[in-house]
Amino acid sequence: MTLKLKLAVTTAALVALSGCVEDTASTEAGRPMVGSEYDLSSFEGARAGQAEMGITNLGYEPVRTQGLTTWWFNRSTGACARITTSNGRYSDVTMLPAQDC
Repeated sequence: MTLKLKLAVTTAALVALSGCVEDTASTEAGRPMVGSEYDLSSFEGARAGQAEMGITNLGYEPVRTQGLTTWWFNRSTGACARITTSNGRYSDVTMLPAQDC
């Protein structure tokens, strides 16, 4: 497990256990603040098979696929991410506006 993935999983677990409410407001609708629990950019470089459960546990679901790229959408927050896989790892994770999903 990569350090980035370990940090993302640990952070998500701590947030869930603490019961704290995090302000995930952003300047653009559907795009979570960098570093928030809904920002998937920390999954970049993670093994795709292992990280997929972490992404779904955050409320995301795959809404479309084109080649090795999958768009993930979180219906409860309106957040959207485009994730490209290369050599079994998430090579590019980009948070997008909700309308892109």
